[in-house]
Amino acid sequence: MTGRFVSLEGGEGAGKSTQARALAAALRARGIEVVETREPGGSEGAEAIRRLLLEGSGDRWTMEAEALLFAAARADHVAKTIKPALAAGKWVLCDRFVDSSAAYQGGAGGLGLDRIRALHDFGSGGFLPERTLYLTLPPEEAAQRAAERDRDGSDRIGGRDAAYHAAVAAAFESIAAAEPDRVRRIDARGAPDEVTARLIDALSDLLP
Repeated sequence: MTGRFVSLEGGEGAGKSTQARALAAALRARGIEVVETREPGGSEGAEAIRRLLLEGSGDRWTMEAEALLFAAARADHVAKTIKPALAAGKWVLCDRFVDSSAAYQGGAGGLGLDRIRALHDFGSGGFLPERTLYLTLPPEEAAQRAAERDRDGSDRIGGRDAAYHAAVAAAFESIAAAEPDRVRRIDARGAPDEVTARLIDALSDLLP
């Protein structure tokens, strides 16, 4: 079986983690071997960097330092987890990948997409998912979902203000518009199983 690399993207509250698990289950039901992973994280080194990135105060890192840490975590993740799984013929489902860095640090953080891509080229050889599923929600619904999810406190990036997250959403839209062959917009409204069905449909051309 041919390995496939699929990422799930979107802003806070879009349901990426829930849908990543549901999509993995749906693919396994079709006889596909799936590796579920996430960013930041997904390898021993990257998980150590995850703690540095998500814990602490909102101003713990400059935006430049934050982007460098994400790129370092991703380089380890790609080398230690993603590429070996693909070489073994497995599907890899990743909850966030470089498009999140482009949206959060590049777009909303003001660093620019070119700088994020340059870091990704250096750290991970410009490696990209074969398909990116971008989950979209109206801002009000996304904010409500995020608030319900984060009652016990959000991480330092998810807890940034509404203006920052609006800029994240705008950056994701720009990425999706620029790369329609790779990035597929998925309506995340409705029942979870309806959303999962939309994800499967968006992968129909890759399924065995």
